[in-house]
Amino acid sequence: MFDSTIKFNIADERHRAMKAALTEVYSALVEKGYNPINQIVGYILSEDPTYITNHKNARTLICKIDRDELLQELVRHYLQD
Repeated sequence: MFDSTIKFNIADERHRAMKAALTEVYSALVEKGYNPINQIVGYILSEDPTYITNHKNARTLICKIDRDELLQELVRHYLQD
């Protein structure tokens, strides 16, 4: 079926999953009328999940993301643009 070796980059997949989860959390916060940036920053700084709504399972989604890895990716992305 496959004639060549297929390479999988686990880091890229992890970043895609992190972005998808963060996008869902952002959307859920907007739907509930919160300021999503303030709420996400509050969560990142305090690790208090109550900054994130349970709406659309957003709190569970953000708790699955490693905060250190998220901060690294945010800084990397900010500096690249």
